[in-house]
Amino acid sequence: MGFDGFVIHHSVCEQKPKTESWDFIIKQDSSVIASPVLKDSELIHICLEGDFNKDYDAMNLEQKMQLFTASKIISELSRLYSISPLFLFPHSETCPGAYFPWNVLVIYPVDGYH
Repeated sequence: MGFDGFVIHHSVCEQKPKTESWDFIIKQDSSVIASPVLKDSELIHICLEGDFNKDYDAMNLEQKMQLFTASKIISELSRLYSISPLFLFPHSETCPGAYFPWNVLVIYPVDGYH
């Protein structure tokens, strides 16, 4: 199975897709609900619970932990399915938002740093 990348959602999206379309939901306490099977043959969908349309510095500790959890999931799935961790796509123009801190999600596999 070849994937083209990851789609990032947040749960306050105005164009809410059905939650059944998400492969991973990262709850506010950073726990993860994983779908038993990946649902899209081209993209892996990850949803962060809450509003992530804000600058990283404006986020609370729980949101920062959710982003860390998402980065670890992306890193592991990138390795498992040979996907570049740089292939991250927003769900829409407003989801997860214009101020979403994309660079926080990227862990470069070579050196393990953001």
